[in-house]
Amino acid sequence: MSTEDRPPAPRSLAEALRARGDAALGALLRSRPDLITPVPTDLTQLATRAGTRASVVRALERLDRFALQTAEALAVAADPASYDELLGLMAGDDADPAVVAALPHAVDLLREQALVWGDDDRLRLVRTARELLAPSPQHPSPTGLGPTVQEATAGMSPGRIQEIVAAAGLASTHDSVSAVTALAGLFTDRARMAALLADAPADSVEVLERLVWGPPYGQVTADPAPRLRWLLDRGLLLPTAPGTVVLPREVALHLRRGLAHRAPEPVPPVVETAAVHRPQVVDSAAAGQAYTALATVEELLKDWDEGGPAVLRAGGLSVRDLKRTAVALDVPEPAAAFWVELAYAAGLIASDGEADERYAATPAYDEWLEQPPAERWSRLVTAWLAATRTAGLVGGRDAKDRTLSALGPGLDRSAAPEVRHRVLALLAGLPEGAAPAAGPVLARLRWERPLRGDRREDDLRGRLAEWALSEAELLGVTGRGALSAQGRALLGAPAAPAPGPEAEPSGPGDKLPVHHHHHRPAPLTALSPAEQAVASAAAARLLAPLLPEPLDHVLLQADLTAVAPGPLRRPLADMLGVLADVESKGGATVYRFTPGSVRRALDAGQAASDLHAFLAAHSRTPVPQPLAYLIDDVARRHGHLRVGAASAYVRCDDDAVLSEILADKRAAGLGLRRLAPTVLAAQADPAGLLEGLRAMGFAPAAESAEGDVLITRALAHRTPPRTAPEPVPDGPPVPDDTLLAAALRAIRAGDLASTTPRKPGTAAAGNGELPRTGAAETLATMQAAVLTGEALWIGYVNAEGAASQRVIAPIRVEGGFVTAYDHTADEVRTYPLHRITGVAELADDAG
Repeated sequence: MSTEDRPPAPRSLAEALRARGDAALGALLRSRPDLITPVPTDLTQLATRAGTRASVVRALERLDRFALQTAEALAVAADPASYDELLGLMAGDDADPAVVAALPHAVDLLREQALVWGDDDRLRLVRTARELLAPSPQHPSPTGLGPTVQEATAGMSPGRIQEIVAAAGLASTHDSVSAVTALAGLFTDRARMAALLADAPADSVEVLERLVWGPPYGQVTADPAPRLRWLLDRGLLLPTAPGTVVLPREVALHLRRGLAHRAPEPVPPVVETAAVHRPQVVDSAAAGQAYTALATVEELLKDWDEGGPAVLRAGGLSVRDLKRTAVALDVPEPAAAFWVELAYAAGLIASDGEADERYAATPAYDEWLEQPPAERWSRLVTAWLAATRTAGLVGGRDAKDRTLSALGPGLDRSAAPEVRHRVLALLAGLPEGAAPAAGPVLARLRWERPLRGDRREDDLRGRLAEWALSEAELLGVTGRGALSAQGRALLGAPAAPAPGPEAEPSGPGDKLPVHHHHHRPAPLTALSPAEQAVASAAAARLLAPLLPEPLDHVLLQADLTAVAPGPLRRPLADMLGVLADVESKGGATVYRFTPGSVRRALDAGQAASDLHAFLAAHSRTPVPQPLAYLIDDVARRHGHLRVGAASAYVRCDDDAVLSEILADKRAAGLGLRRLAPTVLAAQADPAGLLEGLRAMGFAPAAESAEGDVLITRALAHRTPPRTAPEPVPDGPPVPDDTLLAAALRAIRAGDLASTTPRKPGTAAAGNGELPRTGAAETLATMQAAVLTGEALWIGYVNAEGAASQRVIAPIRVEGGFVTAYDHTADEVRTYPLHRITGVAELADDAG
């Protein structure tokens, strides 16, 4: 393209944005969604918003290390800088080929995100970004560079400047400006600087080497040592404040061979494989862990079935209750906190909201229990992927030094879902069965997001990644450290790459081709809810055949135990849970029968014959005699006494037993008296009477008014219907295609209204004010435009009194209204004529 054909260089970010096509503007709004919350009225407002401190900080935080290093280099370059100058700062005098290959992409990325604008010969960093990244004594630059010669000599006396120029071997000048320019020219001339430093004393060079990579500031006394005096005389060190000197930027760059950074990092760290397993082994191990996860959550909810731990006044579980839960689940406390938080995130537990507030299962838990195991797992892992509540923080301290408790406030970290997705996406980029070490994964994440608001947050990001790896293993998303087939499906990730050194990670958000030297990290975003539902269903289908098939039998032992060699079908597991106590868990579950557990089954309404039949039907071994005797022995005494409501009564066919009860001192509190040879009345209520008699060694059964034995098992406690906690978003969501298209139309139309040239001489033409014309002239201009089909510029005040300017093409004028195609809104609208402040014709060459 010739110089004449080239479009004029933009003079502002707004002009640079105006020159972009819709695809480039859409890419900006996708990468920085805060810019369209709310939608800007035009491109000037979009550019202004893109330069605000909060938005720029957020954009810088989301850059990878090399793009950030490029922005930092531009902040210490001239403003504007040429691409060649930037390349020199990034690649150095030796022109590192990896940097040379990666830099165009980094500059394009900064341009796309509106952090840099201008052509390659005039690159400008957005002013706010320059202020944030340029070095200052209060905020040192990550480059380790100090101020320029011009900045460092700003307050120096003209005489002192001339002395420095003379000592450096330069001709004296008539003014300080030319003297400083000559000194900077010397420091940026490689040959002359090499000659100057060749004459430097060795200990003076040593001082420069200590300061060269930063920090560039040093302390001096009122009478500097000769090695410092030599440097100060020649301006190689410049005083900034009493007792403080600084190494000028130009000197440091000469000593660094032109490099702005000690170690440019154009290529992301490779996520190396620590171990490789057969894919079938990985999937089986993950499926076994997935089954354990389901069993653990079920056990937790069963433990809380009749009402779980109390809710602390400040919210959450007490330390004691978390310990008790960990013992019940036979897991360490951090793991117990994870399972409790996972059940909460999936909507399976919540607070019951009653006066004596406790945690309990929700009605959704009962629905969850009825689903097939693979679908139950899918629901848990989908909730885990999106959850911002972070169980790893439990037991730590918040900003006010309060302990963070499980299910309590203060556990939300909005970065958690993004980190989880990115960790799994990195695993998805490895060959099938490949498991990385945690170190390379953390190094890669640090490269992709090096800059955070504070060091604590930066540290948290690494801990989030470590927790994501361990939690994925607990849930069966990974097996033996490698991503399972169901884990890959859960992400919606493509098939694993073939093994090879060039295999690059690709996650659910990877849209661009990956190049070895200038890799662009995948956007760290989750799938949309609809896409995630499809992916989760696919993961469940892959997991289902790998889960163990539930059994309908147990093995009864002569020592009053039963062994379940695998998971049991639900009716069998539920009944066995009432009839026996769980003694040990693992690959096989061992149940123990005791007098108490058998009585519990009889209390639940089972007869001895029912229990014998149940065991005979579900045991692969004959029912041992000791177990049959135990059932018969407990049943013989069970229900011998019957309790009802008089206030309460006891009846028994054997009057000698009733006489024994009346004579027992322990019965004094029950208020018993004999009504008939076989009936006693009591002042205690039926429940109290049952407890009292059981404490005395009897085995009474409760009965209804009809004389039937009542089932005394307590009903499961449930909360009212509850929704799962909503994740706390990390800033505005990425706009979907529909919203993006509508926002682009509105911005373009608003820009047309604000920048379209008006005909000279029309009211308010060119001065930015709304046009003002009389009612008659407005009506006449409108009617003429209907006939000619021309567009007009109008000022409009809506019902709320807000004024705006619009470009419209009138279609019809009648009844005090004008119907027109509104270019600003990109639709046909009707406006009351009395709300139009005035009208102006557009210039003939308006685009």
